Amino acid sequence: MDDQKTSKRRRVSSHKFLDENFISCDWVDDEEDVVSSIDTVVGGTDLIDLSRIQSSAKKAKRSLKCAKRKSDGSAKHSPSNLSTSSSSSCSSIPQLDTKAEQRSVSKNTKVNGKESIKCHQCQRTDRRIVVPCTKCDEKVYCIQCIKQWYPELSEEEVSEVCPHCRNNCNCNLCLHSTSLLKTSKRDMNDDEKIRHLHYLISKLFPYLQHIHQEQIEEIEMESEIQGIPSSSVEVKRAFSYTDERVYCNHCSTSIVDLHRSCPSCSYELCLSCFREIRSGQHPGGPNKRVLQYVDRGSDYMHGGNPQPESCNTQSLDRDSEIPFEWVLNKDGSVFCPPEEMGGCGSCKLELKCLLPENWISLLEERAEKVLREYKPVKDVSDHTTCACEEGSKDKCLYCPDSKDTLNEEELLHFQKHWAKGEPVIVRNVLEHTSGLSWEPMVMWRALCENTDSQISSRMSDVKAIDCLAGCEVEISTRKFFKGYTEGRRYDNYWPEMLKLKDWPPSDSFEDFLPRHCDEFIRALPFQEYTDTRAGFLNLAVKLPAAVIKPDMGPKTYVAYGVKDELGRGDSVTKLHCDMSDAVNILTHTAEVDLCEEQCQAIELLKEKHKSQDEEESRARRENGSPCKSGSGNDTSFSYHKNETQGRSENSGAALWDIFRREDVPKLKEYLVQHASEFRHTYCCPVNQVIHPVHDQTFYLTSEHKLKLKEEYGLEPWTFEQKLGEAVFIPAGCPHQVRNLKSCTKVAADFVSPENLHECLRLTEEFRKLPREHRAREDKLEIKKMILHAVDKAVEDLQELTSRIES
Repeated sequence: MDDQKTSKRRRVSSHKFLDENFISCDWVDDEEDVVSSIDTVVGGTDLIDLSRIQSSAKKAKRSLKCAKRKSDGSAKHSPSNLSTSSSSSCSSIPQLDTKAEQRSVSKNTKVNGKESIKCHQCQRTDRRIVVPCTKCDEKVYCIQCIKQWYPELSEEEVSEVCPHCRNNCNCNLCLHSTSLLKTSKRDMNDDEKIRHLHYLISKLFPYLQHIHQEQIEEIEMESEIQGIPSSSVEVKRAFSYTDERVYCNHCSTSIVDLHRSCPSCSYELCLSCFREIRSGQHPGGPNKRVLQYVDRGSDYMHGGNPQPESCNTQSLDRDSEIPFEWVLNKDGSVFCPPEEMGGCGSCKLELKCLLPENWISLLEERAEKVLREYKPVKDVSDHTTCACEEGSKDKCLYCPDSKDTLNEEELLHFQKHWAKGEPVIVRNVLEHTSGLSWEPMVMWRALCENTDSQISSRMSDVKAIDCLAGCEVEISTRKFFKGYTEGRRYDNYWPEMLKLKDWPPSDSFEDFLPRHCDEFIRALPFQEYTDTRAGFLNLAVKLPAAVIKPDMGPKTYVAYGVKDELGRGDSVTKLHCDMSDAVNILTHTAEVDLCEEQCQAIELLKEKHKSQDEEESRARRENGSPCKSGSGNDTSFSYHKNETQGRSENSGAALWDIFRREDVPKLKEYLVQHASEFRHTYCCPVNQVIHPVHDQTFYLTSEHKLKLKEEYGLEPWTFEQKLGEAVFIPAGCPHQVRNLKSCTKVAADFVSPENLHECLRLTEEFRKLPREHRAREDKLEIKKMILHAVDKAVEDLQELTSRIES
């Protein structure tokens, strides 16, 4: 019988820890084991209430090691008797070996001269029940912390291997300590590295040639201005720091080398603006006013009447710029603009350079030599089998499992689809990580307990975006995260959708949440492209250490969500287009169920919204006042069945729509045609369109996607992102997202050689936007990235081949 009991036990009590305040012992199975364990530690059962122990043991059979704190009035015996029993039992534990005693002392702390067991997570010594790890024999976790911070682990699992041994402990100390986690999932051999480097150089070489040709043409233009041969032109080097970004003062485009500069006031003009001035065009974007939406009141946003004073008012960000005609001299030179344009108006702009003389031409020669000496590698096979994800046009997207992405053959499949500008979905990316919690409260706790007091003090409140009004609101962080799991609503029962963008509020996610950053990089599929630190084919990591790098992430996006489309105030990321490639991983979700009463209220409010839409549409037709830049056609709203109805329980948490690059012209035409049917800030109808995609003012509902298909034959790739899936978005593909559940997503940008043409195209589009436009700044500096990437790749390849040959 004893043998059977022993075989049933999850583990045998090998050593125990005694404290005057604690009794800590290993796993037990039944009441007899409880009695025998306590008898061993305390020194007899004559002072123990056996009936109470037996009753408790029956309720908690196979429970965790018990640790019992003495309490006045909880036992039937006097404190003095219990104290005497405890002290006498200290000498009656000969079975405690010396090593066990040393281990118990090493993991406890002294409180008033006595040993106390400390929970590794909360660092408290007053917990009644604790779980020691039998793997490391060092860490102990209390029951409260296990339930709160590790709900996916049972007490038995913690006893076998604690969170610290699993490398996913989320206590404050571990979250801010240097991680030993290996973020790279695959080690490349030298042959693979050589192939990747040559692939990168071959893809970048045409762009390098184009940049060099631009420089040659500018030198020839300067020779005409000076009236001397181009070989005699001397270009002075402009003074600049290595950690300084140099931008065109007119169009905000990054300057990589040659440019025009004023010798008096240092006004700088890019080559594109200079060429446009010489050809008689207005450089950069137009002097267009950016309209600001007016708050018409809460009642208006919910379908009621606007506030009287806001009916016919519109304000401007600022007055339109004073028209300015650039002064072009007879010799082709250009004068510095006047003070109101940021210049001095007194000097000719001179040709200057940032890089050493002939640096680009020498780089081209080095790259050409490498390509000439190397035999071309095999191209991506056209006969690849892709996993399919249900879409809405060709209904096929490349969707491998994360475990398959470690194969080099799978990388070739990825490159084939990626080069076509197709999105990619990779499943189960979190299964190959340590399991660190992405619960938003865990990250918030790590930020609140940051050693930097300035950071921790800013974490009590957050600035969230109210999706209904489209503007920022300040809210207690605790209330925000409570709404994340339980939901929030306005007084009229309409769901209140809030979202945090680029959280935590810093450019350095890695500094504030180092363990989560490591976990994210570890989860990234196709790390040759996506690794934000060492991606072999990621141009963004090729910049020299001294050069300021663009903020490529990671960034966290935390937002509420509901499964049914509201039509107004949905938790969405509106239609937009990123300048670089991006990968987005869904790391955590929470589903919020709406009660029947709230669902009924929502339906009534939707009818109110519908009436408001129809009334305003009718008024616009009568007044003949279409949206600015629109066509004047205005159709009333129609309402269709919700596209998410009938979703299975295994459905995703975020609804994505990604459009093809070739569909952008027709998509823009549709948005301009129907602009006044959309609502933006404060639920006002869209009253201005500068660029239908870059304005980020439109979200196409299920109704509008149906219209788009009927009128233009366009249909995006539509799919639901599930927990643990990574979505790859190619540069230049317009996309939008609606959250069907509360979601935590982590995203990073990268620059792939296959999509450089789109990065350059978007850079040119952005510089043509008005000066006050939100998307105008050239944050990527793609030409600078190309030059340094070629330089780094050629250098690495030469070093690698030399080492192999030697």
